[in-house]
Amino acid sequence: MLKMFPKTHITIAAATSVVVVAAILMSPSANVEANRMAYALDLDEGTATESASPSPGQTEKAAASKVTDNREAASPEIASFGDAPQLPEALDTAAAMAEVSEPELQWQEYKIKSGDTLSSLFNKAGFNDGIMLSVIHGDGEADKLQKLYAGETIAFATDDAGELSAIDLQRNLLETLHVERTEGGFTGETIVREPDVKPAFASGVIDGSLYVAAREAGITDRLSMELAGIFGWNIDFVYDVRKGDRFEVVYEELYLDGEKFDTGDILSARFVNQGKEVIALQYTDSNGDTDYYSPDGSSMRKAFLRTPINARVSSSFNLQRRHPVLDVVRPHEGTDYAAPPGTPIKAAGHGRVQFAGWKGGYGRTVILKHGDNITTLYAHMSRLGKGIKAGTRVKQGDTVGHVGSSGMVTGPHLHYEFRVNGAPRNSRTVKLPDAKPVPKSEMARFKKFANQRVAKLELFRQDYQHLALAADE
Repeated sequence: MLKMFPKTHITIAAATSVVVVAAILMSPSANVEANRMAYALDLDEGTATESASPSPGQTEKAAASKVTDNREAASPEIASFGDAPQLPEALDTAAAMAEVSEPELQWQEYKIKSGDTLSSLFNKAGFNDGIMLSVIHGDGEADKLQKLYAGETIAFATDDAGELSAIDLQRNLLETLHVERTEGGFTGETIVREPDVKPAFASGVIDGSLYVAAREAGITDRLSMELAGIFGWNIDFVYDVRKGDRFEVVYEELYLDGEKFDTGDILSARFVNQGKEVIALQYTDSNGDTDYYSPDGSSMRKAFLRTPINARVSSSFNLQRRHPVLDVVRPHEGTDYAAPPGTPIKAAGHGRVQFAGWKGGYGRTVILKHGDNITTLYAHMSRLGKGIKAGTRVKQGDTVGHVGSSGMVTGPHLHYEFRVNGAPRNSRTVKLPDAKPVPKSEMARFKKFANQRVAKLELFRQDYQHLALAADE
């Protein structure tokens, strides 16, 4: 009689019988089912509460629903074959066989050195210029592969057939240009990783200079420069700083995969100079503009830098000075700063280039015209800043040129003049106009923010002092 049925039907019936018998033997009785209890865990409170368990009837309905869902999820051919239940193991096996594993890529990595070109790097990796051109002419940002800088890392990936599949140009720890082969050619995109940002605190007392004290406090040279820049409108770090002055700073530390790799912005800072306390807070307004302000909302910046270069004064403003070359009394209408050749010179304030070029004994010179009939002059440059020419607009801090010894000079230095209505003023003592404060429309928001930041700064300071006392004991 069994010969009357197809072998396939017999196999399915046998498998079904095994599953049904196993389910009956392994399923708990109604009494056991009724004695089950469910508990809801509250991890915050650390408690467990009993919840109602489903009735046997509800359990059977749920099981039936699950079988129906599994059947519908199967392919149409399998689901339509009789009413036999489908085995999850069979479905999983079929799915695994259907999956096509991605081919494993082989990577070649090169550190880019000075003199390397994209063509030479492709050749090192075993690819000709034709392939290189097809890559840089691809879609997206693939053409950015042409901009290479020493110190970056480039990697080429090949498949099992030896064909180029992908290229990674790592600009830095956070930014990578990824180019990969697609059906239509190559396409590229820039991938930027977001670091984990954690606040850090440092404190120091000045014995010699800010930079030495900052380094002893564990602050990088870059952060110490930024700290000097923040307070530079209020404190002359060449002449105003005294032994015993102190500073505290809250700044960002940047982490990737749990490891610190860099520092970010200064969030808040306090500087005590000759007993006078100055606090600076980084604030981003509702328009997304970021600057540093005192807790009352006034800008830490002035409309002009007190000094356009971090260097010592070699010759002060003196209208009765004897000229060092001509040996005659000639007014020195500016301030000279001695610095190594090539040192960048910053624009003292926002303005427009009125003159850029050679100006007699001044040598290579730039004159900026600002508002309120103020002009600033920068002379004896070795070269002008990039893009600096008459009519160019500049922002405060932009590089207008580099220190040199052009013109009538005895050595490399910057000659800097500050004029109001054409009359010379001593740039080191003239009252500088303030930059714009926090707008009134932002003041309520800023005050709330400032109170929180000052409180955090104080909390960091107290914790630091407690740790220092504990370490001394």
